[in-house]
Amino acid sequence: MSRAGKFWLILGLLAVAAMAFRVSWNALRDIAAAIGADPTAATVYPLVVDGLMALALVVALVLTDADRKFALRVLAGYTAASLVLNYVHGLVPTLHSGGRTRLAEWAPAHWALVLLASSLPVGSIYFGSDLVAKVLHAKPKADKTPEIMMNRSVSDQHEPGNAEQNESVWQSPDPTPVPTPAAPAAEPTAAPVEQAPAEPTRKPTAPTAARPRRATGAVPKAARATRPKRTAEELLAEARSATADWPIAELTADRIRTTVRTSAENARILRDTLTAERAAPAAVTEGPERPALHAVPDPTPVDDGPADTTTDVPDSAEEKAS
Repeated sequence: MSRAGKFWLILGLLAVAAMAFRVSWNALRDIAAAIGADPTAATVYPLVVDGLMALALVVALVLTDADRKFALRVLAGYTAASLVLNYVHGLVPTLHSGGRTRLAEWAPAHWALVLLASSLPVGSIYFGSDLVAKVLHAKPKADKTPEIMMNRSVSDQHEPGNAEQNESVWQSPDPTPVPTPAAPAAEPTAAPVEQAPAEPTRKPTAPTAARPRRATGAVPKAARATRPKRTAEELLAEARSATADWPIAELTADRIRTTVRTSAENARILRDTLTAERAAPAAVTEGPERPALHAVPDPTPVDDGPADTTTDVPDSAEEKAS
């Protein structure tokens, strides 16, 4: 509803309440005169009854919980009392002339009506003071602070949830590692012939603070990821494959844990196993030097001196004949 519509609605309500108060004013004034009130008191008497009704109605709109129920009970009680007195004023014609008179022919009914009419001013003092004290000491309604909104679920906040903000804070102990795609190498480009004018430097803006993630509570077992648990052999095989090209100095439990996605205890066991496997071949190759096999040299020929290559030629025929 627009503001103008609300204004005319409130104005009409006030007009109706004023006319109803004027109608009830005559009856309550005659009742007050009948129980012995002077003209001034009889004129003010309708304000005691109908005025407290209006006050209780306003207080009921301000207070909450038990205080609001108390204000509604006061409103209902004084409304019923005003209705009874107006009804008696219509039944007894002698009340219209004013002055002191009986409110009923039956004595007990007359006594009850006189008690009701005379107790309303006292009740107005008590209940009116109590309502005003409740309004003055009432605590304001708690606003929806960011901390309260953070601790409430999305369905209680009556607002659409954001997928990024409502992401579960639970993470599987062994999630499947997702390989990150390698960025393509940038191709070298030729230098521009003419350099574009430099843009004016912009003032760096302050980074916006990230909104706190709302607490989602414990994730039920039915909503958790159902991934089969890896055995010790599978973890060792995966660790061997992942750390094949690592130097032995980088075989740390923390790096193995983040690479293989396992617990800290399993990472330490894998580190010790891989370190022992790499140290075993080194111990074999770097062990004590084994004695060389006995080498038998090839036999060398004995040098008897230079061979006689000269040929004896006979000097004479005698030697030839002999």
